[in-house]
Amino acid sequence: MTPFKIEVPQEVLNDLSVRLQQTRWTDEPENAGWNYGTNPTYLRELVDHWQHKYDWRTQETYLNKFPQFKSEIDGITVHFIYVKGKSKNAKPLILTHGWPDSFYRFHKVIPMLTDPESHGGNAEEAFDIVIPSIPGFGFSDKVPQNSDQTARLWAKLMTEVLGYQTFLAAGGDVGSTISKSLANQYPSQVSAIHITDVGYPNGQEDWSTMSAPEQEFGRFIQQWFFAEGAFNLIQTTKPQTLGYGLNDSPVGLASWIIEKFHGWSGKPENLDDYYSKDELITNIMIYWITQTINTSICMYAEEGRAAWSVGLKSAMKVEVPTGVSLFPGEAPFPIEWVNRKVNVQRFNVIEKGSHFAALSAPALYAKELRDFFHSKS
Repeated sequence: MTPFKIEVPQEVLNDLSVRLQQTRWTDEPENAGWNYGTNPTYLRELVDHWQHKYDWRTQETYLNKFPQFKSEIDGITVHFIYVKGKSKNAKPLILTHGWPDSFYRFHKVIPMLTDPESHGGNAEEAFDIVIPSIPGFGFSDKVPQNSDQTARLWAKLMTEVLGYQTFLAAGGDVGSTISKSLANQYPSQVSAIHITDVGYPNGQEDWSTMSAPEQEFGRFIQQWFFAEGAFNLIQTTKPQTLGYGLNDSPVGLASWIIEKFHGWSGKPENLDDYYSKDELITNIMIYWITQTINTSICMYAEEGRAAWSVGLKSAMKVEVPTGVSLFPGEAPFPIEWVNRKVNVQRFNVIEKGSHFAALSAPALYAKELRDFFHSKS
């Protein structure tokens, strides 16, 4: 474990400023809204805020308040936040982000989980929190890994680097997949997991054998994939083609990411009701300053190739006790589908939040984790 501090060279910020100023804007359909992808009016507002109001150094100072480290595991350097809980009985919990977010997804829930007594919980509900950056993301090495490979790194991080014999795992998006893989590969070490999505149809299902709610869910996913799934197809098959443009243009990068924050938050009329512009830009900045957008989307290709060639542990049913919270913005999977995918011990439908629950509804998300994991004590 080597202590780590974020220190972005000023020339990187100067270069970004020039690129933002010299943006070559495309034409825009009249009254486009979000109907063609990223809302051009909102994007221009975001970029104006980025240029004239956003201060990376303020955000950098804030992020550096969290203890951060790097550790080399199986030849890959992993960046992670590590905050000890304010209880002698604090439980170790590894939180895994997804795409297109980052370790920043969890910054609001860190104090709620490490010091719950100060945030509406009980002192004995505290956790030791570990928040790594997935390989290919943020400040970890630019080595895209599939979910099973990442889970093996996480297991060694928790046991060999940090010294825990058993631990808990939670996450959303790709973080759900990695948490499932952890549970399936290391059931004697992973006591329980909590996830916000349980997995989706892959085209090999026999829907005639499934319940009516599952069949309705299957139709929803099919429609969703045709309407919203283009990103998944290109990132699974031709990520490098996309990567050049996203790594070169900050506005292009912002557009690609922001459209997902809108779409996966229930498509709100006003995205500012869910996230501040500073929050959205900080997440984008983590990709920009580390130049990891290409390796982050290449993870989709690694996942797809492994799934079709050798199969993935993350795709198997989880037998470890599992808590599931369904937030707005997620595909509306029914309990029958949940039971097919995991050994569900608690299933809760939440009325507020988004796919990025820890960022959009941190108090609710933290309570879901505390309530589930401490019910398994």
